[in-house]
Amino acid sequence: MSTSDHRPLRTFGRIKSRPIKPRQAALFDTLLPSIAVPDPKAGPVDPRVLAPEAAEAWLEIGFGGGEHLAAQAERHPHAVIIGCEPFLNGVGSLLRHVDERGLKNVRIHADDARAVVQALPDASLDRVMILFPDPWHKARHNKRRLVQDDFAAELVRVLKPSGTLRFATDWADYADWALERFARTPGLARIGDVEDWHAAPADHIVTRYEEKKLGDVAPIFLDFQRI
Repeated sequence: MSTSDHRPLRTFGRIKSRPIKPRQAALFDTLLPSIAVPDPKAGPVDPRVLAPEAAEAWLEIGFGGGEHLAAQAERHPHAVIIGCEPFLNGVGSLLRHVDERGLKNVRIHADDARAVVQALPDASLDRVMILFPDPWHKARHNKRRLVQDDFAAELVRVLKPSGTLRFATDWADYADWALERFARTPGLARIGDVEDWHAAPADHIVTRYEEKKLGDVAPIFLDFQRI
């Protein structure tokens, strides 16, 4: 078996923590099929096909409980927002938000985001958001971090010129790690407040996860633009 035949290392932890609430479980059967991203292994995933009426296409990688994604979708109805999250409790939570708010511009991939990114056409996204990914803060686990050189290059490929990338974490070491890799990725330029890493961007939406302060530092925000 060649190296290319091996599955990529998991960049996320558990996929389920507790029984999914009955109402949310029902939405997996009634709502999810109509807004699910097609299997990326079956062919290209083109945002223009997912939502032909959308003026922009965004991607949120690891949306947690879906609070941020749902709020952004409500604020920006002109943009289709693709959310990727393998944690099924989080998927159930986002489905509830979509249902309660009547959101029509959300698409969900309940699995690893890397498969979707690989299936996206070149220059197909206006915005990518990676907010508080699993830190894998022990040195021996750093190889499991989502942000790696090859993945950063893939994000540049799928971003449109002038498209933006936001990374946020509450682990200091991961911020250093991500900045190093994004900074050396051709096609990305740092934007925003480069002096104050803790300055939340004006359009950021604070979630309950962020308020728990589970990391070792106040939230750090790194914004980049495709050049």
